[in-house]
Amino acid sequence: MSIFGNIMGKIFHHGQDKPAGQPAPATPAAATPQAAPIAPSAPQAAPQNVDVGAVLAEMASMQNGGGNYRTSIVDLLNLLGLDHSLDARKELADELGVQAGAPGTAEQNIALHKAVMAKLAENGGVVPDSLRN
Repeated sequence: MSIFGNIMGKIFHHGQDKPAGQPAPATPAAATPQAAPIAPSAPQAAPQNVDVGAVLAEMASMQNGGGNYRTSIVDLLNLLGLDHSLDARKELADELGVQAGAPGTAEQNIALHKAVMAKLAENGGVVPDSLRN
């Protein structure tokens, strides 16, 4: 999966792992023949209108504030539990077509963060202005 795909998955599907870890209430419904075809298709579709700001704030509260994820691509990737190495950021820049500054520079990192937020918004994320600037 692409790095941006991993970012989207972590944000758009945040919290969906929790109910799956507690299958007791869902077990009877999952045993019915009609529930089986519906369950696999649900995770494939990205949820619409995901409040990106709220999801990231919740994740940050669970991780001692999450660093400066609001403006730093490195801190954002770290908050999401993803590789934030220079190679990973180079790959993300290629995926998103970001060509600002040399790899690893502040200029590129800022441009990457903005591109990620714009792409999340394009894909159904509600991204507050505080994360876009």
